[in-house]
Amino acid sequence: MQPPTGILPLFSNAIAEHLEVVSSLQAQGELLESIARRLTATVEAGKKILWCGNGGSAADAQHLAAELIGRFRRERRAIPSIALTTDTSILTSVGNDYGFEEIFRRQVEALAGPGDVLVGLSTSGTSKNVCAAIEQARALGAFTIAMTGSHGGRAAQLADTAICIRSNDTARIQETHILVGHMLCDWIEQHACSPLAAQAGSR
Repeated sequence: MQPPTGILPLFSNAIAEHLEVVSSLQAQGELLESIARRLTATVEAGKKILWCGNGGSAADAQHLAAELIGRFRRERRAIPSIALTTDTSILTSVGNDYGFEEIFRRQVEALAGPGDVLVGLSTSGTSKNVCAAIEQARALGAFTIAMTGSHGGRAAQLADTAICIRSNDTARIQETHILVGHMLCDWIEQHACSPLAAQAGSR
């Protein structure tokens, strides 16, 4: 049976676009390594990593936080990692009392401190609540990382460093954000937790 007309081009075009965007990460290899080293130093110092984003980026934030609390590839100790997108009581009370733009900033004010890291995910780079969280984190002495699309936006300008995915398509940006996040989790496990991982593997 022949596939319906128009279906195969949709799939093949999406795959081709995905591969092109992912391949563009090669040009940011040094930046990725520097961020991975910073996150590793954060973990080794006993500090924590906070994540925030909206919509699909909110799901990505809790996905990556879970990879560190649980495990990515290796048995090791749990890594302090918090998604600021998951507590509905906080999100709704702060949103109701202070406004939606404050839902992450207020949590950062309560949870972040010097030596911690905040990762703000925004495909446009213009999410007001993510930008407010980045500003608050920097004010508290935390290191800030923006993960955005090609324009970077205000989030990239505010953060200490930014990974700007070379695409304007939300789906392709989010797919690449997860790849970046998985690579960072892999690096952290290999470098910050390798003695524990080896110990667990020898049991």
